[in-house]
Amino acid sequence: MQGIVRTSTSVRHPVAVIGRGQSHGDAGNTGVTVAARGPEHRVAALTLAALLLIGGAMGTVNLFVDGVLREGAPRGVYAATMALCVLAAVPLIIRQRAGRWGTFGLVLLGDLIYLVVAMCIEDPVRYATPLMLLFASFVAAWFLGPWELGVNMVVTVLVCLVALWPSYDSPMALGVQVGVSAGMLNAGSFGVFVLRRRVQRLLVATQMLSNLDPLTGLYNRRYLVEQAPRLWRQARRDGTRVAAMVLDLDHFKRLNDAHGHAAGDAVLLAVAGSLGATVRPADVLARTGGEELVVLGMVSDSHEATRLAERLRSAVARTYTDDGHTVTASVGIALARPVDGENATDALWRLVDRADAAMYDAKKQGRDRVAAFRVPRARSPHTDEQPAVRDIG
Repeated sequence: MQGIVRTSTSVRHPVAVIGRGQSHGDAGNTGVTVAARGPEHRVAALTLAALLLIGGAMGTVNLFVDGVLREGAPRGVYAATMALCVLAAVPLIIRQRAGRWGTFGLVLLGDLIYLVVAMCIEDPVRYATPLMLLFASFVAAWFLGPWELGVNMVVTVLVCLVALWPSYDSPMALGVQVGVSAGMLNAGSFGVFVLRRRVQRLLVATQMLSNLDPLTGLYNRRYLVEQAPRLWRQARRDGTRVAAMVLDLDHFKRLNDAHGHAAGDAVLLAVAGSLGATVRPADVLARTGGEELVVLGMVSDSHEATRLAERLRSAVARTYTDDGHTVTASVGIALARPVDGENATDALWRLVDRADAAMYDAKKQGRDRVAAFRVPRARSPHTDEQPAVRDIG
């Protein structure tokens, strides 16, 4: 059976199929910048800063070596260019991150620095070869998107042409040298860019698969845990409640025993598709094990949660497989109002446990129905015993 991997711009149930050259998103469309914070992004930003510092320091040496700079060359312009190279590293060191446009600017700065160096050097072919543009080319290939890379490839050709022009009397020789130098640089950067996109797709697909149930393609328990902090933050910010709806397929074991596990798997797949088409874009739909599924979403009150649960129950009841097998579901609802300071993961599983208890109440009431969790009341107003959960009504 072909695996199903579903994706969305939100945290919705998965919707796209991989295995046909697609993956969750397209990591190469906008490129990978080092704008986000984290150890790997700090390392990338500091690496860029180190390269700028090393380049500026090495270029400054030419100011003190006789015969390298052209006679009458504006030494002040050359010195200012090296200083600019060093100064460009300072924001990277301080902020330890670089946005997309900042990185693009650094790439173009690298092209400009090479051009200034080549115009000031006595013999650019000997002392300022186009290999100096490897820094700009590979940074563009690894950190930027396709159109920024394309711009840099065009700039690379122009910079090589201008920088090498004084060194060749023959237009043919100049054209050959520019074609070889710029061609090798652009071919290398394009190869790095293609490799990066491939690696990113594999990483994204691997991450998605670790968050998916292998049978239905729905999210799993791991993904619920990952989404808990986001849901709790958003609910606190918006003043809404988090609703957990636990669905358990009725008499599913009986269906497996009577028709085989293949029929049961087909039912689960059909139910996953029906629920996926029913939940709201911002809801999280997951299979937590066996025939039990969980939907997490934000609601304004219990009435909205009940309406959503009824839609889910009805969607399951209308589901049937190619062999004509149908199934119903019992649905339990629980609501929570997130508060500051609580652990989102622990609160999530408390909420799911309450919805699970409500689901068993629905089973006892006859199945194929929705039941809401009720906070147990103290037996006596004089007792010190308090309910184990806060009021979620």
